Order: sequence, then C-alpha cells, then structure tokens
Amino acid sequence: MTLIALLDVFKRPKERQNIFLGGLLVLLLIHLAGELFIYTGAYVHAPSLAGAQLPFRALLGPALYFYAHAAMSSDKAIGKKLWLTALSGPLLVVAAMLPFIVMISPAEKLALANPATRDPQLWQIAISTCLFATCIFIFYTALFLMMALKLHHSHRQQLMERFSDIQQRSLDWLRPILYLWGAVWLMFAIEFSLNALGWRWFGSGTLLPVLEAIALAVFIQSALNQKFIKRSERGQPRAKKAREALLSSEKMQQVAAKLERAMLEDKLFLQENISLNKLSEAVAETENHISETLSQFLHTNFFQFINSFRVEAAKEALQDKDKLITSVAYEVGFNSKSTFNTAFKKYTGYSPSAYRNQLQQN
Repeated sequence: MTLIALLDVFKRPKERQNIFLGGLLVLLLIHLAGELFIYTGAYVHAPSLAGAQLPFRALLGPALYFYAHAAMSSDKAIGKKLWLTALSGPLLVVAAMLPFIVMISPAEKLALANPATRDPQLWQIAISTCLFATCIFIFYTALFLMMALKLHHSHRQQLMERFSDIQQRSLDWLRPILYLWGAVWLMFAIEFSLNALGWRWFGSGTLLPVLEAIALAVFIQSALNQKFIKRSERGQPRAKKAREALLSSEKMQQVAAKLERAMLEDKLFLQENISLNKLSEAVAETENHISETLSQFLHTNFFQFINSFRVEAAKEALQDKDKLITSVAYEVGFNSKSTFNTAFKKYTGYSPSAYRNQLQQN
C-alpha cells in the first residue's frame, strides 16, 4: 500500500502538500522495511544493517506534523526551530547507537540473535540502545502529534470564521487518524521494548500488524483524496489573545441588524457557498466589522451564525413528512447530509429523523 501510494504521489504536481506526503511515505517504507528485515530473518545476510531504521523511525511523528502543516498552510514555510527540533530526535538515536556501531562487529551482532551465543555485556549494550531509541521515538512522536492536533484545531476555527462550508477544507479526517497513529505507534513501542527484553504477550505479532495495516490504509486513502487548499479557501491566522472590541456597541448593533435582515429577508443562508466575503458585499460592511460583531456582540462565529438560520429553516421544512431529509438538507443550504445531521443535532439535541418523529408523535 505504501509503495503504491508513493508512486501515485510522485506523479502529482510538486506542491508542498505532496512533497511532505511523499517524505512521510518514504519514512514509513524505511520503518516497514526495517521491521521486515528483522522478522523475516534477512538480518543474517547483513547483520551490520540491523537497527539502521531506528533513527528514521524518530522522524515519523515530525513528518506527519509537517504533512499536516503543508496541507493546511500550503504556502507557509516551516520555521528553522521546528526543523532543528525534528532532526534532534534521529541525532540522539545515532549518538546512542554509536557504541553498538563501533564496539560490536557484524559477527558479534549476529551472535546476539541467539541466547546461546550472545555476549551478556554486548547484549546489555544492544538492549540499552533499543530502549533509548524507543523512548526517543515515543517522546518525539507524542510531541509532534500533539502539535498536529493543536494545528488542526486552530485551522478549523479559522475556517469557521470565514466559511459556512468547511467540510472539504477542514481535514476533519486527520484528527481520528492522529489518534489512531498515536495508539498504533505507542503499541509498537511497547511491543518492540517487550520483544527486546524477551517478553511476549497474547497479541504479539498479531494485533499490532492488523492495526498498523488499518491505520495505513485509512491514512493513505484520506491523504490521497485530500484536495489542495488554495489561499482563498483558507482561514486567516487568529490572534493569540482575544482582542478588545474596536467598534462601539451602537455600531455593532447596526451591523447585527443588517446581518439579521440579510438572513431573514434575503435568505442568504440558503446559498450553499455563502462566505464572509460574500456576506460583506451583501450588507456593505467590512469583513472585520462583521467578524467583530459576530464574536463580540452576538458571541458566535460565521459558521455557527449561518448554520443556526439553516437549522431553523430545516425545522420548518421537516414538518412536511413527505420531504426526504436529504432534500431538506440541500434545500436549506447544507452541501451534505452528514454536515446537516451534525449541525441539526448540535442546535436541537435531536437528529433530523428523531426530530421529525417527535413532531409526528406530538
């Protein structure tokens, strides 16, 4: 799967999103090849290569973060500090592996595979190296996965301030993937450590490969299907601290009244692709004035503001029992049934079908 996906990425335009995805897939290939090298017994033919994948493994978490960064901020360069932080992981692993590389010959490495022929002191060096590399892997993976989750949350919040339709831009598939990869890689680190110590549990060699294959398949399918997000389709960076209101209460009240008329009289929420920019042109107010009014005066954001009117319209439309729920969703401006279901349940506490059933019972 990884190799086929990598070949597909190589055929795509040389955008940062594709470049970082290709880099991540290369690292996954190295990681998988290293495991196959050990578990198939191929190491007997080249024992000096045993453990060569350990430094690259420490880059898996950073590479996943860099891909997420490129997908959500395609034209924003990654800072030097982040690059140095990411590279420090494999450098620490290489430093820890020096005794294993310098002090142990290929023949002695091969002897370590058999409890009857291994040297206890050299075995201790090998175990210490593996455990240290695993700790580095856990630390850097956890650090960059948390950074990726934070980045995704910020990206989604930015989109909600400008667009009513964020499904294709928000990369909502990424969050469960990050949790899934985190669980798989944590389990891998634990099993790798247990195997190094000679311990096994009932799921050794069975559960982890299955979960890793599932995580790999879901990630590859989602990443290859993810469309390139243009600058005009992304949100604006948010201030780290909530700013104080710059508009007077009277001005925000005037803007709020314009927004309400645009929704109730002009029915702008019915437009599937309504955005903050289009609303700004319709009510003759700047985007900043509308955003500030929504956040400071109405205590909401653009996404929630538009969807609240769509849900109210849907509640009326659902009274007609002959209308399909999918038809109602598109009729009130939603572009997918799943987005409609999520928004409707958030505002009413019921799914659309449950809400309709309740109406019929009443």
